[in-house]
Amino acid sequence: MDAGTERSHAHVAIPALELLVEVLARPVDAEGDSEERFYSHLAGAVCRMASMRRALIFRYDDATRRVRVAGTHGVDPAAFKDVHISVELAPLAATALAEDRVVEALAGDEHPIAPEFAELAGPGPLIYVPITAASRWPGVMLLEPEPEVVPLNGALRDFLWALGKTLALISFARIATFHGERARQLEDRLDLARDIHDRVIQRLFGVSLALTRPLDDEARRRCGEEIQIALADLRSALQRPLGRPSRETGTTLAAELKRLSARHPDLHLDVVTPVPDVPPALEPLAQSVLAEAVRNVRKHATASETTIRVKRENGVFVLEVSNDGARDAPQRAAGPPGMGLRLAALEAIQVGGVVEFGAQPGGRWQVRLAVPTDMEDLT
Repeated sequence: MDAGTERSHAHVAIPALELLVEVLARPVDAEGDSEERFYSHLAGAVCRMASMRRALIFRYDDATRRVRVAGTHGVDPAAFKDVHISVELAPLAATALAEDRVVEALAGDEHPIAPEFAELAGPGPLIYVPITAASRWPGVMLLEPEPEVVPLNGALRDFLWALGKTLALISFARIATFHGERARQLEDRLDLARDIHDRVIQRLFGVSLALTRPLDDEARRRCGEEIQIALADLRSALQRPLGRPSRETGTTLAAELKRLSARHPDLHLDVVTPVPDVPPALEPLAQSVLAEAVRNVRKHATASETTIRVKRENGVFVLEVSNDGARDAPQRAAGPPGMGLRLAALEAIQVGGVVEFGAQPGGRWQVRLAVPTDMEDLT
């Protein structure tokens, strides 16, 4: 490798590494940092470093199990809230990901793109940067360049490709952090089970043995004290978080209802009540329960209609999803439904709520979320 090539690679690598360090060193919770704020910060940094006017970062989101706009710069993300995004809407994005290269569509080139992205593309050039690493495709970046940098020269193309790799690394780092938090939560649950066993069950077991024989006043007093201690230990243990909090989704329950209705017309989703305002703290939980309820309908029922009710009354937020396919459930996938809903029930406990699910009269199956909305942390 000659000196000129080494300088060229350094010119590409050093700014990308500086971006990586800047992002990873930035406090996650600064200014109420969110997923959208984080990736918008990245989009702005890319535009600043690569002389781009506007940018959209798309990534696959595990919380909603779909592709969504993760961050933007110079573009209003609200325009994409209700859009079902896929590589079919922008075929050149699929090319960039599959071939792991920066794809440039110049002004005047034939450029197949869905109407949802026409405002961004316009008559000018558009650049697709793959966010890939180790044969994994966490996302893609769409950029509108400044006029003076098109067509792209080799150095800028390499720089954008390196930025895509850097964004992939950053994305995987956040995923690894999330799974690390999940592992710690699982460890907390095991510790909780161990504490209940050692401090509560064993104490009550001792009391139960004592009750198998006649007791004098002193023994009865001692048993009462042991039971009170066990109840205090149990109360203390149950004050710990029992489940993971729902992840932020960047959308709303009303938007998810519209999206699911359009995406699954075979389920005949019927929202029979106006959707009230949902407290922001409840949005992730409500969307999680809705998604899991719809997923259970698809897996375990042959429903001809699915009814959804959303209401707030007497200080309680209620979401009900019911379908008429319970009687035909044996014809569908084997196995009892509800594992995902049981996890959602643990999430609901954290905000004083409850998730109920089961068969109803008339061959129906219902999932019901109820959460009080007059708690201070929900306002």
